[in-house]
Amino acid sequence: MTYDANELVDIAAGRKKSGLVLKNAEIVNVFTHDVCKSDIAIAGEMIAGIGHYEGLEEIDLDGRYAVPGLIDAHMHLESSMVMPSEFARAVVPRGTTTVIADPHEIANVAGLAGVRFLLDNTRDILLDVFIMLPSCVPATSFDDSGAIFSINDMEKLYNDARVLGLGEVMDFQGIVSGSQDLMQKIKLFSGKIIDGHAPGLTGIDLNAYAAAGIRTEHECSGADEMLEKLRLGFYILIREGSAARDLPALVKAVNPNNLRRCLFCTDDRQLEDIVEHGHIDNNVRLAVRNGIDPVSAITMATLNTAECYGLRDRGAIAPGYLADIVILDSLEEFKIHSVYRKGRPVTAKSGSPDNMIIPQNIENTINIKVVTADMFKIKIGNPFVNVIEIVHGSIVTRKTIKKVSVEKGEFKRITPNDPVKLAVIERHKASGRIGLGLLDKFGLREGAIASTISHDSHNIIVAGDNDEDMLAAINGINGNGGGITICSGGRAIKTLPLKIAGLISVKTYQEVYSILGEMLEIAHKMGIPDGMDPFMTLSFLALTVIPELRLTDRGLVDVVEGRFINLDAGSDKHFIL
Repeated sequence: MTYDANELVDIAAGRKKSGLVLKNAEIVNVFTHDVCKSDIAIAGEMIAGIGHYEGLEEIDLDGRYAVPGLIDAHMHLESSMVMPSEFARAVVPRGTTTVIADPHEIANVAGLAGVRFLLDNTRDILLDVFIMLPSCVPATSFDDSGAIFSINDMEKLYNDARVLGLGEVMDFQGIVSGSQDLMQKIKLFSGKIIDGHAPGLTGIDLNAYAAAGIRTEHECSGADEMLEKLRLGFYILIREGSAARDLPALVKAVNPNNLRRCLFCTDDRQLEDIVEHGHIDNNVRLAVRNGIDPVSAITMATLNTAECYGLRDRGAIAPGYLADIVILDSLEEFKIHSVYRKGRPVTAKSGSPDNMIIPQNIENTINIKVVTADMFKIKIGNPFVNVIEIVHGSIVTRKTIKKVSVEKGEFKRITPNDPVKLAVIERHKASGRIGLGLLDKFGLREGAIASTISHDSHNIIVAGDNDEDMLAAINGINGNGGGITICSGGRAIKTLPLKIAGLISVKTYQEVYSILGEMLEIAHKMGIPDGMDPFMTLSFLALTVIPELRLTDRGLVDVVEGRFINLDAGSDKHFIL
C-alpha cells in the first residue's frame, strides 16, 4: 500500500493509525549520535513518525536495536558472479538495502549492451541498485577489451533516474595530464558525483585530480594517504573486499573530526565471503573490533553514503525516510535479528521472480584462436627475471627480480620456490595474442587455474605449473562459454560456468557458493596458501591501474613506470604500443 504526503502527515500527526508500528525499539540516531527508545510508525514504504504510535499491526521489538538499512558506497555486481536478483537475496538479509554499482566489468566485455543489461536486471528487485557510469572502458591501452564505452554511450543513459554519476576514474594520469577525452566526460558529469581511483597519487598530481571535480576515493591503503586525500576534500570509501582488505589500517585514521567524510564499500567481494562473513555488516563489525564505536560505524555505513551520493530518502530512521530498517539483537556485534525493506519484513521468499533479460550478444563471449601447449613455453637465456609477486591481503603486487631454473633456454619449475607460469589470452576478437609471465607466492602445484574474470578487460587468465594443465584449463573455459576452472592431470576437476559475458552465472547464489567452496578447497589442497582466494587474486593480475607489475595479452606492464618491460631482468630494453 502506498501513501501520499497528506496521508503520511496525518499518520505522523496521530490523526490516523499507521499500517505498521515497530514498538519498543532502541533507535540508533545517526543525526545526533545517540540511541533512544521509541516506536517507529511505518506507512507503506516510508517512515511516518518516531514516538508513541498505534498501528493496524504492531510488532514488539522488546528493546532490540533499530538501525538504518546499510549502503555499499562502491561495488561491482559482476564480482558476485550471480544475477542481481540472486545477489540481492544474498545481501539484503545481511542488512544491505542499497548499493552503488559501477558496471565497468561487463562494459569492458559488451559495452553499452552490458551496462543496459545490468540496468534492466536491477529494476524492481529486493535491493535498490544505483549506477555510476563507467569512465574508463577500456581502462588503459596496455591490453585489449571487448568493447568501448564512449561519451556518446554515456549520454544515452545519463538521464536515467538511477544513474548517479561517473564511475571510478582509473586513468588518473590521464586526468593529471589533461586528457581531452577524459575531461569531456568530467564536463558531462559536472553536476553529478564523480568517483575516484588513484592509488598512491600524492602532492600536486593529487591536487590536479581533485581540481577536476573528483570527489571520492576507495584505493587508500594507509592512514597517511587517507589523511592527505581527506584534507583535499575527498570522501574516503573504506574498502573491505575479498582481495583488498584495507579497513583495519584505515579506520585507525578515523576520528570525530573526519568521521562524516568516511564511508564503507566492498568494491569486489565474492559470495563465499558474503555468505560466511557478511557484506557491509562485515565492515561495521570489523570497524568496531578495530576501535570505532558502533554508532559511528553505523553512520559510516548509512547516512554518510546517502549524503555523499545525494540519496536524500535513505540512510537514517526518521520521518519521510524509506523504511529500510535492520533490527539487531546486539549493537556491538551487529547481530541481525530481522530486516525490513521498504516497510516489509524480508523473508526467504522475498524478492520478485527472476525475469532474466539476456541479450544474445552478451552470452558465450569467448572468441579465441586455437591454443596449444607450446604457446606457454617461456624461452629465457638469463635466469634473473622480472616476476609478479603476490602481496597477501592486497591487490597490489610487487615487481621483483628472481633467479629461476632454466633448462636448454627454457624456464622450468623444478623447486617449490620457483614461480608458476602466468598467461593472458585475448578472448574477444580472436587476435591470437598471448602474454606470458611468472607469478611468485601463488603456491600452485600439479595443476592450473584459469578464469575469464581478469580486470578490467576480462581476457582469459591462467596460472599453472605445467603447460598441459594450462591448456586443459583454457579448453575447459572455452567449452563452457566462460567461467573459472581448476585442472590437474590434463583434465578439469571442477568448473563454474559463467555464460553471461564470462562474468555472471545463471545459477542461484547458493549453488555458486557451493561450487566456489568446493573449488577453494581443491585449490588449497593443490598448494594455494591458506587465507588466499586464488580466483579473486588471479582476477586482478592483469589490472594495469594498480601497482606494481601486471600481465596483459600484450605482455608485462610496469604500472609505476607506465610501460611494457621484458621478462629478462638483465635487459634494459622495453617496448611501447
